[in-house]
Amino acid sequence: MLFLLLGLATFVVLLAALGAFSRAQVATLKQFGLWVVAIGGLLLAAMLFLTGRGGIAIAALTLLAPMVWSWVQEGKRPRVRRPGVGAGAGTARGGAMSREEAFAVLGLHPGASAEEIRAAHRRLMRSAHPDQGGSDWLATRINQARDVLLG
Repeated sequence: MLFLLLGLATFVVLLAALGAFSRAQVATLKQFGLWVVAIGGLLLAAMLFLTGRGGIAIAALTLLAPMVWSWVQEGKRPRVRRPGVGAGAGTARGGAMSREEAFAVLGLHPGASAEEIRAAHRRLMRSAHPDQGGSDWLATRINQARDVLLG
């Protein structure tokens, strides 16, 4: 009975992890993978040291050197703020998107009809939607532009 409960608990945890992975950003998954590799390498090296294979353990640790070096270099690099990313970037002074910006985001000319706005929104969201591999930020901007123009 105990094993059945442990198996059920493991199954529930795996389903929860699957749900979390399905909602995770690609960068988050890459970072998670790097941490798994780093911790696995350290555990492997520790096990090799404990079993008396110190030379092999040092060789295993040198395999982690490129990853550690990239982390060191990343920490030294100045953070560059990309234009158009962040709170309030590219928006009007009051924080809301202007009508001109909304037309530019949707690729429309001022005075476009409501149907043209909806068609442009649908067309852009097909490729920019996060479920289709697009950007959360871009999808938000497209939705915001539609809301500004359609009221």
